[in-house]
Amino acid sequence: MTTYHTISIDGLDIFYREAGSRDNPTILLLHGYPTSSHMFRNLIPALADKFHLVAPDYPGFGYSPMPSVDEFDYTFDRLTEVMAEFIDAIGLKHHSLYLMDYGAPIGYRLATQHPERVETLIVQNGNAYEEGLGDFWKPMRAYWQNRTT
Repeated sequence: MTTYHTISIDGLDIFYREAGSRDNPTILLLHGYPTSSHMFRNLIPALADKFHLVAPDYPGFGYSPMPSVDEFDYTFDRLTEVMAEFIDAIGLKHHSLYLMDYGAPIGYRLATQHPERVETLIVQNGNAYEEGLGDFWKPMRAYWQNRTT
């Protein structure tokens, strides 16, 4: 059975879904863009008999809060910091990382920071290089450089 939680990380109430026994191997499910942990709503119960599954919503996604850009730096580095603190706060010592799309840059950073914790990388559509970010990202890159309306 999937349970729903929030935990305070740097003053943000990070929402997450959890299922399965903590005695089983853990898979941390890092969602893509523009989704949230909701994207795993069918996968979690399908795997919960064999795995411990944890699916957080990043700040600005799903049921986690969305601070303004003046209050929170929406970069992959900052999202990684929040997720690293989340991992520590819920006590994950060893886990596999499922990385999808937007979750890949976060997961790769987590894996390089603590490779001893990562048992497996499961990657779906996860770019590891700038060239992989195509035309879709041009408007967002322009906004990142000049945050005007």
